[in-house]
Amino acid sequence: MTEELKLHLIELADKYENTSFPDSDPSQFLRWFDIKNDGVTAVECASFIAAMLAFGNRKQFIPKIKQILQMSQEMPTDPALSKGQVFIEWLKSNSPNFGTGKKKFYRFYSYDDMRDLFSELGEIVTKYVSLGEAVRQQLDFLNCNLSEKKPFNVADALSSLFPKSAIVPKGRSSANKRIHMYLRWMVRMNSPVDLGLWKWANPAELLIPLDVHVMQEAVKLGLLSHGVNASRKTAEKLTEKLRIAFPKDPCRADYSLFGLGVDEKV
Repeated sequence: MTEELKLHLIELADKYENTSFPDSDPSQFLRWFDIKNDGVTAVECASFIAAMLAFGNRKQFIPKIKQILQMSQEMPTDPALSKGQVFIEWLKSNSPNFGTGKKKFYRFYSYDDMRDLFSELGEIVTKYVSLGEAVRQQLDFLNCNLSEKKPFNVADALSSLFPKSAIVPKGRSSANKRIHMYLRWMVRMNSPVDLGLWKWANPAELLIPLDVHVMQEAVKLGLLSHGVNASRKTAEKLTEKLRIAFPKDPCRADYSLFGLGVDEKV
């Protein structure tokens, strides 16, 4: 990476990582609930549901996410509970007013698929209180019982907590973009967008959330070769190059690559 490209990536991140970024982005759901009033767990779980549905057309998936979060408030509850507490109780009680069956809720995923996700989230927060604590303990467990040469990372630990949920990306060779986007939200600190709730995790170890747009921009910059696959190996390769510009926080480059695409359209 040239010094010129490095400086350009930093300038783009400075420009686009701002409080208006979430306006049309799924990261808007990071603040659907208030951490102080509703609790960290509600924020974690709402954000995770948003991340898992964040694929395809934003005009289609953003209303679907809102539908779920609004539906969670429609059950009779204790008026003393905050909206976030009501949401967590809804997850724990198996989302009783959410539809059932094989009919598609969004794209490939049915109402039953979504209920599997809600059910596993409810089980996790019942056992561990917070999703972040569940991931931390799961990561320790996986690496204490390591039978593979390659240690498990935070993404592996998070995915493994949802064995029944078809909507949660899995596999150690896949890019798993939505998982890594969620981790960016939870781990990156001192950001006007990302929350940095999981202070036990290291931002330097995150992988870039890899999708078609990110790959296209990386190819244009010469950071990836034409024809590469959206795999974990590709994400690791790109992240390693982005560490030249952002040594302790390579996922900040997600804003750079987003901004590059915006600037090209202007």
